[in-house]
Amino acid sequence: MSFSRRNFLIATGVAAASGSVLTACSSGNTSSAGKAGQQEAAKAHASTVKIGTAEDSKGPAPEVSGAKKGGTVYLLNDDDFSHLDPQRVYYAWNSLAVVVLSRTLTGYKIGDDGAMTLVGDLATDTGTMKDGGKTWTFTLKDGIKWEDGSDVTVDDVRHGFERAFASFITEGAVYAQTWLTGSQEYRKSYSGPFKGKHLKSIETSGKSITFHLSEARPDFNYVVAMQSYAPTPVKHDKKQDYDKKPFSNGPYKIKSHVTDKSMVLVRNEHWDAATDPIRNAYPDEFDFTFGIEAQTAADRLIADSGKDQYAVSWRTVPQDRVQQATVKAKDRLFEDLSSGSSVYWINQTRVTDIKVREAIIRAWPTAGIRQLQGGTHRGDYATGIMSPLVAGYESQDVWGKLKNPSGDPAAAKAVLKKAGKLGTKVVYAYMNDPVNAKVKVVIENALKAAGFDVVSKGIDSTTWYDQIGKLDNGYDIYWGGWSADWPTGYSVFQPLFDSHNVVDQGTNYCHLKNPDVDAAIKAATAEPDQTKANAMWAALDKQVTELGAFIPDVYMKRLYIHGSKLGNVKMDPNFDGCMLYKMFVK
Repeated sequence: MSFSRRNFLIATGVAAASGSVLTACSSGNTSSAGKAGQQEAAKAHASTVKIGTAEDSKGPAPEVSGAKKGGTVYLLNDDDFSHLDPQRVYYAWNSLAVVVLSRTLTGYKIGDDGAMTLVGDLATDTGTMKDGGKTWTFTLKDGIKWEDGSDVTVDDVRHGFERAFASFITEGAVYAQTWLTGSQEYRKSYSGPFKGKHLKSIETSGKSITFHLSEARPDFNYVVAMQSYAPTPVKHDKKQDYDKKPFSNGPYKIKSHVTDKSMVLVRNEHWDAATDPIRNAYPDEFDFTFGIEAQTAADRLIADSGKDQYAVSWRTVPQDRVQQATVKAKDRLFEDLSSGSSVYWINQTRVTDIKVREAIIRAWPTAGIRQLQGGTHRGDYATGIMSPLVAGYESQDVWGKLKNPSGDPAAAKAVLKKAGKLGTKVVYAYMNDPVNAKVKVVIENALKAAGFDVVSKGIDSTTWYDQIGKLDNGYDIYWGGWSADWPTGYSVFQPLFDSHNVVDQGTNYCHLKNPDVDAAIKAATAEPDQTKANAMWAALDKQVTELGAFIPDVYMKRLYIHGSKLGNVKMDPNFDGCMLYKMFVK
């Protein structure tokens, strides 16, 4: 199964570990790296995602202090959006724009401190669960309109789910389709609504819509917050062509869009702030220009002249512009924890001895690696795979990496010697680029000092996931990045550690096959009490870490820059770019 945030990390996380890393403003030498930037951001965000009430789900969104309406914001981007049709939206890059065009049954109210509350967006609340999570009912709010003034109906909501089954929807999430039919091959059961048939597993009545799922999904109210499950108006659905100019029920609508050149969003006059607890929508207009390289965008934003004073880029500040930006535009930089965790997988098929895995982890030079990849700008030291942005996160530090992030080859060698494994050969795969070539040397030196025979093999970054995704990939250790599709543990642990995913091009990259882990995933998935489920996912984070399935690296960060005439420019914790609907023109 393909995951939006996983693919986002392929596009940008890999870059952050290679040529686009932030090295100019690092945290100092590795001997002091354990003191700076350990888990400050992680601790700040480590709070359970609250499930809001019906009262929390009422609009309008809380006002931003000092904000005012009006003005135009300019977006300087290298790439256009690959899709705007909500059913085809699955990458974080697309979601950043679509979140102001297409509202979903539920969504995230984001506080000034970045804390998230799941609330009803189109729905009056976060849904009513029955049968342990197999049945979910949502009721639509009054007063929600499409851009032509017509009502958003339950038929439109149902249509959004049903058209996701159509053959032309080749992107987008597939969770609901699978659970509504009980099959991974869901199109064999239902081919979409365009022949006049509806899914039997979705019922509508008045303003309510009920989903009958094939399995208990106690976190289904998180799943329907994904843009893939936004409604599409039945009478305006142009099938494949709907992607060019989707109909809006959000605060903005598309005025114009010239592919790969520009897009302009203007206010949707039929959006009622009183129905929306999430979006503020201060600017009158957003003007996107595509085809601007990241370095060029950074130079313009650092210079801060003319219209660029009202501009922002959705790409991180390039490595070779960080120092200049921190000197000339320090007060216009914004950096925060992203939704991704970086790890190094240990292939369980090849490295079967837990003591060998322990020695690798204890020797691993995390501080030295992070130093080469941007220091504290790269991220906070990780203790597991579960991001602090996922509900229930706990910092557990099984391997003492916070105490000694530089690694301890001597202690690792003692472990290896006691196990009778000195001289064990390990094959380390790395992305073949200038920065990772330097990282490779640091890793080789640490592992050799620990008593390993190290063989390093470079892989082109464009085929990285193709190569490490092979079941018989021939590697013992390799990098990986992951982020949850919604902020509960299911979309971290089920794809990454369920033994059923140990297949060619599967998502269990470490090839872990452990019945206790499978049982723990199943139990946490079925737990209807989300507070208990969150604690179960946190315990599972510790469990897979103890098994040596991976080497924790960092909870990744992103660094951005904006013009001086914009206020409250903050990063969306779900999509790793700035929130259009919270900023304002000064």
